[in-house]
Amino acid sequence: MQLARIRAIAIISTLAIIGITLAVITLNRDTQSEAPVAKSCPAGWVPVDDTLPDSESQVKINVYNATSTPDLARNVAADFTNRKFKVEKTGNEKKAQPDIVAELRYGPKTVGAAQLLKAYFLNDVEPVFDIKRENDTIDVIIGGQFKQLATPTEMRQAVAALGRPELPEGTCAEKP
Repeated sequence: MQLARIRAIAIISTLAIIGITLAVITLNRDTQSEAPVAKSCPAGWVPVDDTLPDSESQVKINVYNATSTPDLARNVAADFTNRKFKVEKTGNEKKAQPDIVAELRYGPKTVGAAQLLKAYFLNDVEPVFDIKRENDTIDVIIGGQFKQLATPTEMRQAVAALGRPELPEGTCAEKP
């Protein structure tokens, strides 16, 4: 029994020494000694905020009706308000759009928020990115194919299906 214990201690000690040695070698040869540095935007590119908002209450929207249905913008705005969005304006769009569900018009400050809004339309929207837009409000234009907003469960599934927002051409992520 004594020989078995000595052999077990010798094996455990050898494995411990090998493990410690490998850990020291790995730490000494590590080439990532500093945290990754965020890349800056190339010259002429516009930084965008592509982070998804933590809650709907951080998103400001204007809702416009591009159909002949009366009060549609006000009704959809009420649905968005019930979902905690900050609705700033409602009204009618000048140009009728009977062939779309919705159109989202947004700028660099709202790329992530627009991604969240896409999910409320089950990703069936026409995104219109304006690189020169400077405000943090998204215009939601309701088209003739609109039926209703997604339920919270459908919205979460749509957000998962969308993944991270695609950066529009000529832009780069503000935060890596």
